Amino acid sequence: MDEVFRALNDPGRRLLLDRLFIDDGQTLSELCGYLPDMTRFGVMSHLRVLEEAGLVVPRKVGRNKHHYLNPVPIKQMHDRWISKYTAPWVGAIAGLKSRLEGGQSMSGPVHVYQVFINCKVRDAWDALVDGDQTEQYYYGTRVESDWGEGSELRYLYPDGSVAADGQVLAIDPPKRLELTFHPRWDPEIDAAGPVRMVWLVDDASGATRLTVELYQLDEGSHTFNEFVGGIPFIVSGLKTLLETGKPMMAVAGR
Repeated sequence: MDEVFRALNDPGRRLLLDRLFIDDGQTLSELCGYLPDMTRFGVMSHLRVLEEAGLVVPRKVGRNKHHYLNPVPIKQMHDRWISKYTAPWVGAIAGLKSRLEGGQSMSGPVHVYQVFINCKVRDAWDALVDGDQTEQYYYGTRVESDWGEGSELRYLYPDGSVAADGQVLAIDPPKRLELTFHPRWDPEIDAAGPVRMVWLVDDASGATRLTVELYQLDEGSHTFNEFVGGIPFIVSGLKTLLETGKPMMAVAGR
């Protein structure tokens, strides 16, 4: 949290986050346009501070480096410092959303989320593919799959009904899982079809960095709004479970 507070303690960096909130995935050149009195190096320095705090995640798309707003640290700040004082802010902060920069290559992700977890890489991977654990952070659903490339997967509610299903597109344990995810909990979302998700797990100086990339989402759609509000809750819940051994709601209710 110290790095997040430090990153937000500058009007220039807050402006960059505001611009990414409005138009996500922008390049350095585009972001420099919002700080005309600052050198390119100065804007790069601001972005580096935001990246170190986990508030911005860079992704190379073709020749260009694009920057994505990552709402997860703000969600964690909210859970730790704000929710117990001002509960009505929950929806506003947890539901951070953004859109693709006009004309950006569709090969890039629509949204990127990232969180650092004090655990081993293998433990984070197991939490993604083990149904006993997903029940504790993935909206109560249990994942089922044999986790082979091309295999089907399902997320099941406690009563056995299907919350979502899909297919494993690529898998490289314990580093990378790419899948299609077809939500079934809402007729409108169901009709929109599946989205593509990529879960990346890697070591970060003894901790674990978990990154989630979302593809094939139309800005402003019902599905888009559901995902940009729901994924921060899921990854925050996974982090809480791995670091405390308890579900996020149980920890919050202590």
